[in-house]
Amino acid sequence: MVSEKCNVVGVDLFAGAGGLSLGAAMAGVEVPLAVELDKHAAETYVANHPRTKLIVDDIRNVHQINVPTKDKVSILFGGPPCQGFSTSNQRSRNRENRLNWLFKEFVRIVGLWKPDWVVFENVRGIVETEGGLFRDSLISDLRSEGYTCSCGILCASNFGVPQIRSRFFLIASRHGITVDMPKPNTIHPITVRQAISDLPSLPNGANQDYLVYPQKESSKYARSMRKGEKGCSGHLVTRNASKIIERYEFIPQGGNWRDIPEQLMLNYTDRTRCHTGIYYRLLENKPSVVLGNYRKNMLVHPWENRGLSVREAARLQSFPDTYKFQGSIGFQQQQVGNAVPPQLAKSIFEVIIRKVQ
Repeated sequence: MVSEKCNVVGVDLFAGAGGLSLGAAMAGVEVPLAVELDKHAAETYVANHPRTKLIVDDIRNVHQINVPTKDKVSILFGGPPCQGFSTSNQRSRNRENRLNWLFKEFVRIVGLWKPDWVVFENVRGIVETEGGLFRDSLISDLRSEGYTCSCGILCASNFGVPQIRSRFFLIASRHGITVDMPKPNTIHPITVRQAISDLPSLPNGANQDYLVYPQKESSKYARSMRKGEKGCSGHLVTRNASKIIERYEFIPQGGNWRDIPEQLMLNYTDRTRCHTGIYYRLLENKPSVVLGNYRKNMLVHPWENRGLSVREAARLQSFPDTYKFQGSIGFQQQQVGNAVPPQLAKSIFEVIIRKVQ
């Protein structure tokens, strides 16, 4: 935690459902202000961060940051929308995509507020898109504002998150301080079974939000997620058509659409064009694959013939069971899939905390 002499405050831009803010708070950072445009994600943020003032607006309409920094260490952090940098989105993965330039708004707020530290997060595709144009432009812009930059790609499964999810992080200092990216703190990655096997067995289309835990914790990780509660919310599962459930029955753990008999996929014009993540059944003895849009991809539960529940997905993202997602099931699934894993974010903020203590 932060020492008494070191009061650290942060502002979260593009806050989403609050994964970065939660990670910051877990590291000891107070977050008095955040900005998020999407009203559904904003509802979730407010429900879980009641002490943070949330501006629900386009970042381009934000022209001042009213957060006092006297006698405090300040951090501006956030991750602009990343769909345009995703390797699965080749159509708009270029300089013509207007959303790909939203990091310029992030840098504008840096110049406006002039925080001591900056934390920028995005998918690893930002390093590869247009030959690294966007990453290089980001670093150049921050250097022009007087910041010293350190950056790297981290895999969430190396930091206590039961998911193989690689993210780009940049840490910048206004005081000429260079930092090393955090080192992995997990020797044995947490598996899907360790993460979710203590949660209730659910049917296709389950819609009873809150349920009591049916059994004791299955692992140290599960215990840490429960936070001493007797039950939790989020037991919501997309109701798939019977033909989809029939397909699931043919898929072994680690398998995908290729294991489904061809006669059951005649509605696909060319099923060979499906990417490997479609109809993928999770391996129980490994960390999860990247969740992303897990409903659209038909990501399959490791031992039940259904999709993942919102709570199971949240567990695989390292959100504690006390974290409540708001809105319809579709909006909740999107919020979870888009989020930064809090445990991974915590490791990033701890690097700064150690420097300023």
